[in-house]
Amino acid sequence: VVAQASTLEERVAKLQDEVMLKSELAAMWRRSAERGSGGGGSEAEAAALTWKIEAEKALRESERWKALARRSEEALRSKDDEALHLRASLAEAKLSVERRKLTEAAEAVGVSYRHAWGLVETWGGFFGQPLVRFERGKGTSLTPLGEKLLRAEQRATARLGLQLESLASEISSEINQLLDTAVATLRIHASHGFAVARVPALVQDHPRIRLDLRYLGTLESLASLGRGTCDLAGFHVPVGELGAAAARQYLRWLRPDEHRIVHLVTRTQGLFLAAGNPRGIARLDDLARPDVRFVNRQKGSATRQLFDHLLAAQGLEPDDIRGYGTEEYTHAAVAAYVASGMADAGFGVQPAAHQFKLDFLPLAREDYYFAVSVQTLGRPEVQEFLALLRSPGFRDIVGQLPGYECPRAGEVSTLAQVFPSGRGRRTPPPR
Repeated sequence: VVAQASTLEERVAKLQDEVMLKSELAAMWRRSAERGSGGGGSEAEAAALTWKIEAEKALRESERWKALARRSEEALRSKDDEALHLRASLAEAKLSVERRKLTEAAEAVGVSYRHAWGLVETWGGFFGQPLVRFERGKGTSLTPLGEKLLRAEQRATARLGLQLESLASEISSEINQLLDTAVATLRIHASHGFAVARVPALVQDHPRIRLDLRYLGTLESLASLGRGTCDLAGFHVPVGELGAAAARQYLRWLRPDEHRIVHLVTRTQGLFLAAGNPRGIARLDDLARPDVRFVNRQKGSATRQLFDHLLAAQGLEPDDIRGYGTEEYTHAAVAAYVASGMADAGFGVQPAAHQFKLDFLPLAREDYYFAVSVQTLGRPEVQEFLALLRSPGFRDIVGQLPGYECPRAGEVSTLAQVFPSGRGRRTPPPR
C-alpha cells in the first residue's frame, strides 16, 4: 500500500508539473501570436501557427497523463481487491490454526502443508523458539510465542487499518480530481464506527457517487463541516441524560437555519472483557479494583468523553483506574489490546468485542448522525446517498453488526427535532 501510494503521488506530481509547464508555454505563444497579429505579416502567422501546434502538443500530453492516472486508479482498485481477498484468507488461516489444524490453515492461504511447515520452522529459527507444537492425538497448537505474534499482528492491523484506509481514500480523491468524470465525489469526515466503515461498500457500485471517507474525531469532523472541507460530518451522541453535555458541545458548530441532521444508526457501547471474564468484572466500579488493568480510548474522542461521563455518574475518578492513561485510537485497537492479554478491560462498541471473541458488558446506547448543510442537502448525489441509507441493503449490512440498529437511517431532521433541549450556535464557531 505504501509503495503504491508513493508511486501514485509521484505520477500525480509529475502530471501537475507537466500541465503547468505546457500551460505557461501555450500562454507564451498566445502572447507572441497576439503581438505578431498587430503587424499583419508572415511573422504573426508563423507565431500563431507555432502556438497552435504547441497547444495541441500540451493537450495530447495532458490526455496521456490523464490516461496514466486512470490506469493507476484501476491498479490501486485491483490491489485493494487483492488485499481484501488476502485479509479474508489470513483470517481463515488464523481460525484454522486456533482449531489446531495446520492442514486447513495451509489450504486457506493456498500453500502446501510442507511449505507451511517450512515457514513455521524458518520463523521459529529466526526467533530462536518454536511457534507451534505438535502433540500426538491432539494436533498442532500455538506456543506462547506464537500466540504473542498472532496478537501482535491483530493489534497492528487494528491500530493501522484506519490510517491506511484514510490514506487510500485521500490518494484516490486527489487522482479523481484530475479525471474528467460525471461522477460526483461525496466527502465524509466522521468519527469511526463499524456502520460508517461499511458505507463505502454500499456506494461502490453506484454509477454517480464516489466516496471520499476520512476518519477524524467528532469535533474535528464537525469543524471540517464548518470550514466547508467535507459534505457530511459523522458524530455520535449518547441516548438520555448522558447525551445532554455532548450535545451542547457539538451544537456549538451547528446553526439551526443552516444545518440538518441525518440519522444513521443506534449502537451499544460497553466494556470489553477478556474471554470468559476471568476477573469477574460485573459493574463499572469493578474497574477501580487494584487487580484490574484497563485500556482507554484517546483523549478528545467522543467515546472517551462518554466513558468519562459514566465514571462521573458513578462517582469514580480517573486516578482510581489502573491504566486509564493507556490509550488506543480505535475500537478495534482497544479490543485487540484486551485480547492480547495486556489489559483486562476496555471500552467501546459491541462489534469490536465480537471480532476479537471477547465478553461484552453493555453500559450505554448512542445515536450516530451525519450533520449536513441545507445547501449540500439539495445536491442530487446527496439525495441518492440518503436513498441508499434507507434501502434494505443498508439494513442488511447493519443487521450483521452486534448491538447496532437503524430504524431511522437516511431520515432528515432539524436540530430542534433531534436536540429539543439544545440550541445550535448563533455566533461564529470556535477556532
